[in-house]
Amino acid sequence: MGERAGAALVALAAIFLAATPANADRVKDLGGFQGIRSNQLTGYGIVVGLPGTGDDNLEYTIQSMKSVASRFGLQLPANVNPGLKNAAVVLITADLPAFAKPGQKLDITVASMGKAKSLRGGALILTPLLGADGQIYAMAQGNLAVGGLGAEGKDGSQIVVNIPSAGRIPEGATVERAVQTGFETSPMLTYNLTRADFTTAQNVAGAINTRLGAGTAQAIDAVSVSVRAPMGCDVRATLMSELENLDVVSAEPPAKVIVNARTGTVVINSAVRVGPAAVSHGKLTVRIDEQQHVSQPQPFSQGQTATEQKSGVAVDEEHRPMFLLDPGPKLADIVKAVNAIGASPADLVAILEALKEAGALKAELIVL
Repeated sequence: MGERAGAALVALAAIFLAATPANADRVKDLGGFQGIRSNQLTGYGIVVGLPGTGDDNLEYTIQSMKSVASRFGLQLPANVNPGLKNAAVVLITADLPAFAKPGQKLDITVASMGKAKSLRGGALILTPLLGADGQIYAMAQGNLAVGGLGAEGKDGSQIVVNIPSAGRIPEGATVERAVQTGFETSPMLTYNLTRADFTTAQNVAGAINTRLGAGTAQAIDAVSVSVRAPMGCDVRATLMSELENLDVVSAEPPAKVIVNARTGTVVINSAVRVGPAAVSHGKLTVRIDEQQHVSQPQPFSQGQTATEQKSGVAVDEEHRPMFLLDPGPKLADIVKAVNAIGASPADLVAILEALKEAGALKAELIVL
């Protein structure tokens, strides 16, 4: 009985592996569902408790501190300048994840927007974080963790390590409002590919229809795939979990050659092809040497010592034979042919640009 069960498991595993495409990607790795994304939050606040490294007499820092003080019933006279060396105005940023619920914590980043030299040792006063619609979605407060360090002497000498004018507060914000994604109410679910491709969109729709039945999904365009889904959060959550783990064969990307002119980096993807072409790339070096020669007169000749300029010119032309590219070679063939003549990255860029101009390079040439 044990041997039969083992043989059955082996046969089942073989069938599963055979059914899985060799170059398949999971649906979750190719894109995501529309509406299920993070949202950016921003806030304007005050950091206090700084050891004399704040904004000092910056006008909007004074106004902000007066506004904070007024919340607690403290009214500062209009002609009073508090001289706030221990406070700084800051901007707070955070990302609100999809499905974040009230009470959950968020990490926030705090950065000075005034003259503060360092936020080290400071504490953020309670600050609302707003979304793009102007609504409050979280409240932020806490002690800053600053990785940078700065110090300055009386003679003006200073040392700065990393960036002391920015820091983070882990779990420094509390979510107060959830963002409605329409996940449980929209009649259709829309899946969006990260990279637009009609073939991949059709393959995703085909994989979903094979799993859930014909007509369940259809490709709308090169990015979006529409999926019919039953109503109900629990049913849809189960459905999306199943769809995310489907294996799909993604289409071969367009042929591209990426050239970074600043660093000399050249990246060629596997779809690049070239037509028949003959390539010859030589290198000509001209070297000019300048030397001074001193001419000394004979003894008792009443002559004068003179300096003569001697120039030497040499021309060195490196011989590199022409090589032939056969029609439709693949990436490995191109690299092998270029390496055969010992081309440097700069030489390779020149060869690729010449092939593109000649119409032999079947790819998009992108220069960064």
